[in-house]
Amino acid sequence: MSAFANNYALDAALHPDLFLQCPRCASELFGAECLLCSFQMRVKDGIVCALPPERQRRFAQFMRDYDFIRTAEGRFSNDERFYLDLPYRDITGHNTRQWKIRAISYNYLRRHILEPELKRGARILDVGAGNCWMSYRLAVDGYRPVAVDLLSNQRDGLAAARHYRKALPALFPRFQAEMERLPFRDGQFDAVVFNASFHYAEDYEAVLRSARRCLRRNGMLIVCDTPWYSRDASGVEMLRERRAAFLARYGTLSNSVASLEYLTDDRLRDLEHRLAIRWKIHSPNYGLLWAMRPLLAALRHRREPSRFRIYVAWKNV
Repeated sequence: MSAFANNYALDAALHPDLFLQCPRCASELFGAECLLCSFQMRVKDGIVCALPPERQRRFAQFMRDYDFIRTAEGRFSNDERFYLDLPYRDITGHNTRQWKIRAISYNYLRRHILEPELKRGARILDVGAGNCWMSYRLAVDGYRPVAVDLLSNQRDGLAAARHYRKALPALFPRFQAEMERLPFRDGQFDAVVFNASFHYAEDYEAVLRSARRCLRRNGMLIVCDTPWYSRDASGVEMLRERRAAFLARYGTLSNSVASLEYLTDDRLRDLEHRLAIRWKIHSPNYGLLWAMRPLLAALRHRREPSRFRIYVAWKNV
């Protein structure tokens, strides 16, 4: 694609008031190519690739493993209704329990966090968007989402958003990018949401600094559906169990990237100290059986199960 054609494609993929910066050197972009380091964002199927070649190589094995495992777990469908119904119905039946959790979390997020704080038309960055179901729901609810993910495939990545095209006046912008190097200039978003994605970070502080930079003053950092444990030892044991299960089932430990995988209160307090923020913790009601899981695990002398909460912090400076 010529430089002119690529610039035209980039313009078409963006909203006119969304401004970019180079994910490699952080300089402002006034087109597809960075004048300082020569990195060029390219557009394919409406998705902006903001992942420099060296970072693509860095994450290549992780993306292959992730794609393989997600496909094996049945997290896709050839039926468009699968995507349009999420998170409220999983027509495949493969991951129904997880989608019920996602639906409860999203309803709580919308009713108790977004609606009281944000006006319609607010711009929300959906980091770790996957197949973009949350960006779709945000758009339906009147917000202006921007979706970011490492995967761009048509099953469980950014290209799956094609299923939402007919249901929306215009499809939201989509960026293949990493959480620590978001390709947006400072102060453009009213909220940044990590929906079941924050635990894939290798450095929680760096990821939150990148997200906070993109927020307007008083904008919200929101972390949803990342596993939380009361004891670090429970998280360590979960990782051991999961990697053993992945190796037995899929032939991979799926640890090519050293994701942190879970939160504890100590980790949350450390982030408060380092970033000068204060978390507000929300606990959606996932039902009686879910609430009883820790007690049942203790009675059976099993590892503490993960729990999900929603964490909100505001950018005050």
